[in-house]
Amino acid sequence: MSAPTILVLRALGLGDLLTGVPALRGLRRGHPGAKLVLAAPAPLASWLQGLGIVDEVLATRGLAPLSWPGDAPDVAVNLHGSGPQSHAVLRDVEPGRLLAFAEPHARPEEGRQAPPWPADVHEVERWCSLVRRDGGPCDAEDLRLPTAGPRRSHVVLHPGAASGARRWPVARWRAVAASLSSAGHRVVVTGTSGESGLCSTVAAAQPQVIDACGRLELPELSQLVATAALVVSGDTGVAHLATAHGTPSVVLFGPTPPALWGPAIDHERHIVIWHPSNGDPRGDPHGTDLDLRLARVQVDEVVDAASLLLSRPRAQPA
Repeated sequence: MSAPTILVLRALGLGDLLTGVPALRGLRRGHPGAKLVLAAPAPLASWLQGLGIVDEVLATRGLAPLSWPGDAPDVAVNLHGSGPQSHAVLRDVEPGRLLAFAEPHARPEEGRQAPPWPADVHEVERWCSLVRRDGGPCDAEDLRLPTAGPRRSHVVLHPGAASGARRWPVARWRAVAASLSSAGHRVVVTGTSGESGLCSTVAAAQPQVIDACGRLELPELSQLVATAALVVSGDTGVAHLATAHGTPSVVLFGPTPPALWGPAIDHERHIVIWHPSNGDPRGDPHGTDLDLRLARVQVDEVVDAASLLLSRPRAQPA
């Protein structure tokens, strides 16, 4: 008899994928011997496959129909969203059962009421709570990724973000890079190939500042973060990499509360900077304009936070 198959949908970005790792590990524990298939963007999912977190990859992006081969999966798990669109994507492959939160108008799932969507909990805990309901133990400690190599002296600066709301002004990033460089730190600026202009502006004509934008595949980026003395980043996937590797970090938040998306473990290793104020409108993490909470973050406080973490005894990878 072939092993049962579990299909998991989380077709989002790097940070989303990393916050879903504890739930994936919980599914593994709850279903020993099952084949775990992750439907996600190929480069991200293949990287997790290489780490042994999932067994197979079904390449997809967003809520496109899934090209599921062969017999229907025994279980489909929605780690993507609250539905109904993401539920429909999984129902279309006709799984034996669907593990998911209730749709906006709750309906029975497999003869029982699906759990309601937990709106105001940390992203890691949200998905762990769903998996624990199915018998798979998991918690935030399952965020940790294996790390090879000792901690080194470089500082990773990641100035980009997927939306304008989460992009701190480039002139401020450049000032942080200049300050760290003048203090004798080797700074590596990272980003995607599409962010080359941003990275080159941050790194331009500064000693000890290296522009690595677009030059690193995900495994290389992960290793760079894992061995760094410090990461300075906005609310992006690189910040979640730092958390997973136990690398000290300074994380700049804007539209999204850090209580929902900030570091979930090793709080003493991370400094979160966030400046909400009474009367602020609700933040939009996908907005095009700089969020006003992020706009309130100043260069001096970022440099001071970085200097504080760099002055501490060097923490080895967790």
